[in-house]
Amino acid sequence: MWGALGPGRAFAQRAAGLGLLGNHESPYCVAASGGASQCTICPRRCVIGPGERGWCRVRENRGGKLTSLAYGNPCAVNVDPVEKKPFFHVLPGTRSFSVATAGCNFDCKFCQNFEISQARPDETFNQDLSPEAVVEQARKYACRSVASTYVEPTVFLEYMIDIGRAARPLGLLNTMHSNGYMNPAPLEDLCRVLDAACIDLKGFTESYYRDITEGTLAPVLETLKILKKNKVHTEIVNLMLPGKNDGEDEVRAMCRFIRDELTPDTPLHFTRFYPLYKLRSLEPTPLATLEKARGIALSEGLSFVYIGNVPGNPAENTVCPQCRADLIKRAGFMSRVVGLDGGKCARCGRPIPGIWV
Repeated sequence: MWGALGPGRAFAQRAAGLGLLGNHESPYCVAASGGASQCTICPRRCVIGPGERGWCRVRENRGGKLTSLAYGNPCAVNVDPVEKKPFFHVLPGTRSFSVATAGCNFDCKFCQNFEISQARPDETFNQDLSPEAVVEQARKYACRSVASTYVEPTVFLEYMIDIGRAARPLGLLNTMHSNGYMNPAPLEDLCRVLDAACIDLKGFTESYYRDITEGTLAPVLETLKILKKNKVHTEIVNLMLPGKNDGEDEVRAMCRFIRDELTPDTPLHFTRFYPLYKLRSLEPTPLATLEKARGIALSEGLSFVYIGNVPGNPAENTVCPQCRADLIKRAGFMSRVVGLDGGKCARCGRPIPGIWV
């Protein structure tokens, strides 16, 4: 049957207040000279002096130790359809308990959540919600998964890991929607309690990453390889900006990387850009651009290629790449399973990658 939720439902709890800060000592740091501490979570490797914070605004040097101010104090808490993440191959039609704190380690010029991603946790209204409380509320609202999302969850890594530890014994999936800008060692720790990742592969050139996100591409590609090695279910989102990252050569190179370094069965979502934040003068992505990119991906051998942010487009649906039978029909954030049987195509028996039960 169709999933019960629409676009999303707010978590019914009164905010604890403006500027509620976490206070969690981070293990992801090394001592530096002059009382400074170097953060080791993401490739920025910020060297943070006493009383100062790193680039993401949520890690503060207190007495030579790094303290995460984004632990147990989310500023966004919602019950969402899992399709909103977007996960198309994870428990279709179910609910995901979604959390985010303030902060980010990118500054994407198109960010749709810039009010919180580019804020300090002192500046947002935050909930008092421990990892155990997250899991408790997820069960209360009949969610099958928890999602760290909306901003870059790397900045609240310790919180995300502890949520995963609390969720796993109760049969809840731990998932994230991430830019993938993380160092290998912390990512390996996360993978031990992570079931699924949706990674924004924002473009496929270093110049695009530098100009549009203030990050770099290479660490994201390494993250994708590590997720594959650890058998974490992974889907990829590519937000297509007109004239910025939609060139045929760039799209083809990205699809070949996914095919050769990951697997041809990795779900890939090409999504439509709408003017936001620092790119309000840019036009929305033409549908023809998305359809061309999808055609390139299919021609390069990718099996599951979707078009997003275009409600009603037939490329929202999942089709068996072997016999072309309909497997999952979608309308916006609602899904209806029509042709899956035990994770395989009900018609031809072809295995379909994902988490289905």
